[in-house]
Amino acid sequence: MIFDYLRLAFATGVVLLPGWLVARAFRQRSVSASLAWAFAALFLAWAAVFAVHGDIHLAVAILVGIGLVAGIVAGRSLVKPVAPASPPGPDPIAWGRWAVALGGAVLGLLLWHVEGAVVGDALFHEARVRKLVALQHLHLRSVDELAHGGLHPGYAFPLWHGFLALVTKVSGLDPSIVVDREASVLVPLACLVAWEAGVAVFGSAAGGFSVLAASVALFCFAAGHGGSYVSLALPATGSRQILVPAVFALFFTYADSGRLADLAALAVAFGALTLVHPTYALFALIPLVAYSLVRWRDWRRSGLALAAGLVPVGLTVLWLKPLVDETLAVNPTATLQATNLARYGGELVVSSVHRFRLAAEVPGRTGAVAVAALALVPLAGFAAKRRWGALVLGGTVVILALMLVPELFVRFSNAVSLSQSRRAAGFIPFAFAFAGGLALLARTVWVLPFALLAGLVLQRQWPGDFAYGLRHGGPGAVTWFALVGGAVALVVGIIAARNRPRERYGLGALAAALFVLPVAVHGFLHWSPLNTTDPTALSPALLAQLKQLPKGAVVIASPNTSYEIAAAAPVYVVAAPVAHVANTKANDPAVRVAEVEHWLATGDPSIPRRYGATWAVVNGRLEPLPS
Repeated sequence: MIFDYLRLAFATGVVLLPGWLVARAFRQRSVSASLAWAFAALFLAWAAVFAVHGDIHLAVAILVGIGLVAGIVAGRSLVKPVAPASPPGPDPIAWGRWAVALGGAVLGLLLWHVEGAVVGDALFHEARVRKLVALQHLHLRSVDELAHGGLHPGYAFPLWHGFLALVTKVSGLDPSIVVDREASVLVPLACLVAWEAGVAVFGSAAGGFSVLAASVALFCFAAGHGGSYVSLALPATGSRQILVPAVFALFFTYADSGRLADLAALAVAFGALTLVHPTYALFALIPLVAYSLVRWRDWRRSGLALAAGLVPVGLTVLWLKPLVDETLAVNPTATLQATNLARYGGELVVSSVHRFRLAAEVPGRTGAVAVAALALVPLAGFAAKRRWGALVLGGTVVILALMLVPELFVRFSNAVSLSQSRRAAGFIPFAFAFAGGLALLARTVWVLPFALLAGLVLQRQWPGDFAYGLRHGGPGAVTWFALVGGAVALVVGIIAARNRPRERYGLGALAAALFVLPVAVHGFLHWSPLNTTDPTALSPALLAQLKQLPKGAVVIASPNTSYEIAAAAPVYVVAAPVAHVANTKANDPAVRVAEVEHWLATGDPSIPRRYGATWAVVNGRLEPLPS
């Protein structure tokens, strides 16, 4: 275990090192800036590979080149005398960063024991990583899972997969191990960027610890079994837990510094987020735009910061538009909309196929911290003219209005698809509302036992609803209270600007820790793998046969078996389960599944011939097909 962990940690450090060196060259010390530049370097490396149809060795060479140049520049920058930016003495930010890194490393090691089998969407991503590592003459279509298929609009440029592929190459481990275990190495990064986002918003290391406590409780402990942290190696989770907080940290860092280097880091961070998960970049912009409108007097820096986000997002969206137009889930027909409503109906309040909204129980479904954060939103009215208050009130009110007003939610869903629009509720600034509200409530030490009691009660009453669909969710009344109360608090807070209480971040951080303690206890009491085995795993004999296939071969098999095959070997398949395939015209997953089922029933040779399949899996054995 420890040997694999060290190999992964070393490989991850090597892959991210060029970004760290670029950040040092620009005199940026934050992990968020280092990650932004690291993914910029990864983009350049893989863009060059795809442009000249090279392979992963070219990507490695380009990263080495970027690292060498950045190292030379950074070395020259570091030897120049710089006037001290702060008086002598302990630096709370530096000490806080080391404390968070150490705590994150311990949590990552503990997480190793709850990372179960690679199942579900993880197999899709493992297949892409495996192709980037193994295939030569790479281009964007090389990572497709389907023979003669099309690009996935959400992962058209495999930036995150390229990161995992390079970790695989440097570590020498199999892609299945990297996809399964890399999360343990990424936990410290997730903790650091969450803390840095809190520091940037509140201007306080203690405020950053409150944000970190809320984030870890929401995403790791509340669900048990490691929560979403066990899937940090997957693009959706990694972008949500690592890149989104980094974007927030860099946005507000630039708001303080006004440095061009910080603005550039923000732009490349948004570019990375957009390529890794386009809709999440759009969702991250919503609270930032709302904040900028509330703090309109700071329009110069806010406007430039928003432009730094909007430009890469807009360019990427324009590039993806032809693919998005082919996606049936965007602007769906009435028939497809009815199907979607049936699939996600448990999370919706549906009046008709043209009028529906998100259920009010969904925003608070992630447990006690989410419920408390929603309840504390109106309290931000006392800080409406301060940074965190503007972010909490503006972001919460706008996102909840999009989710709960049918006319807005329907249009929003048609633009980004219903499967994605529901996820925007998760971009409510829960952690900032929680941290800021407790800092305001922390008038005396009596807030500490109150916070512990409140955590116990809310964890007992609303531990969270993490199953697919919606069984009970959070209290809908609290969601409506956050929307209406937040809107009122925003107006009153802007008008009434006198005699506002100040936050006590140190005492608030202690209160936050005591509140989340019951959530953490719940998480550790359920510290076990959620999926211990893969129920559809291939047999060892078939795996051994697949490893002997020519790279890039086309295999026809049942959809479930094909899904496993694509993850196990760098080959292409004819069909995969509809739920795991982009529903585009080029892929046409339902037709492919029907044709494969027809082939299984009749042996019709025209079907494998149509897709160029030269191998078939029948009765668990790999067989060549007649030419």
